[in-house]
Amino acid sequence: MKVIVVGTGYVGLVTGTCLAEIGHRVICIDKDEMKIEKLKRGISPIYEAHLEDMICRNIKEQRLSFSTDMKEVAEDTQVIFIAVGTPSLEDGDVDLSQVEEVAREIGKSLVSYGVIVNKSTVPVGSCVRVAQIIRQNLRKDISFDVVSNPEFLREGTAVYDTFHGDRIVIGSRSKKAVEVLRELYKPFHQKFFITNPESAELIKYASNAFLATKISFINEMANLCEKTGGDIRAVAEGMGMDQRIGNKFLQAGVGFGGACFPKDVKGLLKTGEKYGYDFKIIRQTLAVNEGQKQKPLRILEENIADWKGIKVGILGLAFKPGTDDVREAPALQIIKDLRGKGAQIRVYDPVANASMQSVLQFPITYCNNPYDAVTDCDAVILLTEWPEFQELNLRKIRRLMKRTIFIDGRNVFASEAMGEKGFDYYPMGIGSEETAQRKLKEGVVKVNESEKSNYTSGRTWNQVSTCN
Repeated sequence: MKVIVVGTGYVGLVTGTCLAEIGHRVICIDKDEMKIEKLKRGISPIYEAHLEDMICRNIKEQRLSFSTDMKEVAEDTQVIFIAVGTPSLEDGDVDLSQVEEVAREIGKSLVSYGVIVNKSTVPVGSCVRVAQIIRQNLRKDISFDVVSNPEFLREGTAVYDTFHGDRIVIGSRSKKAVEVLRELYKPFHQKFFITNPESAELIKYASNAFLATKISFINEMANLCEKTGGDIRAVAEGMGMDQRIGNKFLQAGVGFGGACFPKDVKGLLKTGEKYGYDFKIIRQTLAVNEGQKQKPLRILEENIADWKGIKVGILGLAFKPGTDDVREAPALQIIKDLRGKGAQIRVYDPVANASMQSVLQFPITYCNNPYDAVTDCDAVILLTEWPEFQELNLRKIRRLMKRTIFIDGRNVFASEAMGEKGFDYYPMGIGSEETAQRKLKEGVVKVNESEKSNYTSGRTWNQVSTCN
């Protein structure tokens, strides 16, 4: 098939390249002329495993090409994907301006029947809106269908996910459009889930919001573990053995980030507001996540009295390993908080230094390796669990540091080993027995006399407060 993909970000470029890989003729379109020129030379604008090799191979095989003008390539096109950005507005609503702009261009360029695919993450009702805009801009009476086909790609493994997805969701009331997409995706050999457009649009938001909620839930459990002497790693493992729960997205840390979870959770919350429904769980998911980003600063404030001349090393800037994406990354907020305290900041990420440099409006020190990043630092904060960090020479790290504070925002290392190497080690969600006993005593003091009878069930208060 001849396919157009509008937008060459993570979703559009990966989708277009993978469709070319299975034999379709694909033209990727973007209005950014510099980006298109680089892509024509096989240079990917994003860091994604295997992607650049696939781009070069499919350009060579003449299955993949790039353009800035849809009108030049629209003839005989059977499928047009809309895969442009849908960022959050200040109030959390979804900015559909890019989607609407593409819809107008499609209307002006369409010359024969085509299936228009909403691949961008868009609010419920967007298929109807896109169809209206296309119809208003048609130059002659041409039939078309607009379909919702949400993506479920993970940055860093997006190419793998395209070929090994759990399902392909198609939201359409047109049997013809569904059959076109079945044929398009047939070489992927994946399950199809066919529903109406509104349900398909909600499936994407519901999926991301649920996963984000799992992360915030396990982070709340981690906070309780720190107070009670529990180990969140054991708690998560025990929970994950239950097949009803599963073991994915139960890694405690400094919160989620990226282009999808924060934006999509806010978008679902805003959709609820528009329809008169308050998503209480979703609202708290966001609140917990913001609180997690503040944990490193709280730990440092408990250990540092005078911030004059304090240096902090940051290991990891991307919101997750395998990508250079720093959008909504916890590192962004943490670096801003540290700067607000007057700290000098040194950072290192295997691929995301340049991305962070393009986003931050103030200077920090970007280092070429992790050892430079920690040199002469009072504290080190690990924020991205890159595999290379697991191989660090920790004794060398300790020798290079001025003081011993090490905050492990992703629980990469073992507490006992870090203690043996001389660090004051702060993982996420791993409490000590000493802390638990202190917190328990504090809790006993805070319970007033009238509440004691609710807990004792005939035993003395001393018996209750000391039992294990």
